[in-house]
Amino acid sequence: MRIKRLYTFLIESYIGTFLAAFLVCLFFVLMLFLWQRIDDLIGKGLEFSVLFKFFFYAVLSSVPMAMPMTILVSSLITFGNLGEKLELLAMKAAGISLFRIMRPFIVFVSLVSIGEVVYSNYAMPAIQTKLWTLLLSIKQKSPEVEIPEGVFYQGIDGYNIYVREKDPDTKLLRDIMIYDISKGFENAVVMAADSGRLKSASDKKSLLMSLYSGESFENLKNQVSNAKAVPYRRESFSKKDILIEFDANFDMLDESVMSNRYLGKDLKALTVDIDSMQAHADSIDEANRKLYNHHYFDRGLLSIKNLYYADSIKDYTIYSYQSLWNKMDPAQVQDRINRAERQVKRMKMDQPFIYSAKEADIKRIFRYDIERHRKFTLAFACVIFFFIAAPLGAIIRKGGLGFPAVISVILFLVYYIIDNSGYKMAREVVWPVWQGIWLSSFVLFPLGIVLTYKAATDQVDSIDFSAIKNWVNKIVQFFKSKSRKQSSEREGSNNIPSSPQS
Repeated sequence: MRIKRLYTFLIESYIGTFLAAFLVCLFFVLMLFLWQRIDDLIGKGLEFSVLFKFFFYAVLSSVPMAMPMTILVSSLITFGNLGEKLELLAMKAAGISLFRIMRPFIVFVSLVSIGEVVYSNYAMPAIQTKLWTLLLSIKQKSPEVEIPEGVFYQGIDGYNIYVREKDPDTKLLRDIMIYDISKGFENAVVMAADSGRLKSASDKKSLLMSLYSGESFENLKNQVSNAKAVPYRRESFSKKDILIEFDANFDMLDESVMSNRYLGKDLKALTVDIDSMQAHADSIDEANRKLYNHHYFDRGLLSIKNLYYADSIKDYTIYSYQSLWNKMDPAQVQDRINRAERQVKRMKMDQPFIYSAKEADIKRIFRYDIERHRKFTLAFACVIFFFIAAPLGAIIRKGGLGFPAVISVILFLVYYIIDNSGYKMAREVVWPVWQGIWLSSFVLFPLGIVLTYKAATDQVDSIDFSAIKNWVNKIVQFFKSKSRKQSSEREGSNNIPSSPQS
């Protein structure tokens, strides 16, 4: 009964920290993703519904990456709090071992890891398909026309527009110059006007530019192609309307564009595709093996030329190619030799294309296999981070968000660097997929075993964290002193009396 109450107390103290850490880590991963895609969103004039869908799918797709970091932060803070408040010491004094204390957490983390595998296998393909289809649709959307002042704007295909000044109240553009090169540079149209207005048509398929008090110059080379002097036309106008083709609508692409790729497939579909691509690559190897190891008349590759004049012979083995050569006249022999040489040259020319096709298949196999392993590595990282963070928190006995947060960031950066390095090695077909994708697990899992053993056997003295603690404390004190100095300077500047007016 006491153990059940103890487990209830431990889980209650862990759940709140876990949820808070999950929200913070999810926000961090989401901001990292948005920072990488910010260029695709700026200046597109997207509707709120499109932005909402994008952020919604981005949040859902960030969950698997945020979960290992959540386990790391929450476990380190929870066990650090238990050690700082001497609750962990009281449990050990009551005869409860560290492994028994960790038992409810192990069950919880195991359930989270299993849930992450299920989420990555069943939910993530649909989420990734919708997210990347939406992102590809956003990339193909034409940007909103926001002409800057004092520079040439080239956001509209076939036009260069210069505006010296814009009136924010009347939406009037002043001192406008337009270079229309939509029909080619040699047939350019140059327009200059004192002022003008730009607005989008109701169907958002075109732009209407109204120019006032200006002139236009147009080359007419397409009308007189052989003339040495290119004629032009000059026009003065008080008002001129120009219709510019500009599609500003947002068109959603078909999800089948992304669903057939590795991001939109579950574990079963990835395995089937890998088997199909592997069979195709093996067929290329088999064709090459037959080409280089073929034995015509059991005489080896040297007699390849005899294939062209011995097709009528049913049993090649009872004949020698030398006797067949002797039965033919020189013209026939030369013709067979030329035909054989042409085929050999053709085979030689086909080899680079065959090897490039095989290399592409191998890269695709590796990329699909990487995605298949990814469905398990992040889930296993949750287990690894727990067995690192829980004993580490029990050893350092420091709770709160200060020191544990710094240690969590350092550990996660180490994991991210190792994991990203292994991923690149596997993607570039330098290492086997299982070595590259599981590299971070191979490196950090022994660390978790060592820390758990040291904390369970109370061999804390053999681990010296004083240097790390002092280094982290110096960094924290530096930033605290810097912030206090800046705040005092601001307060001092606010208290300076104003100079008396003369």
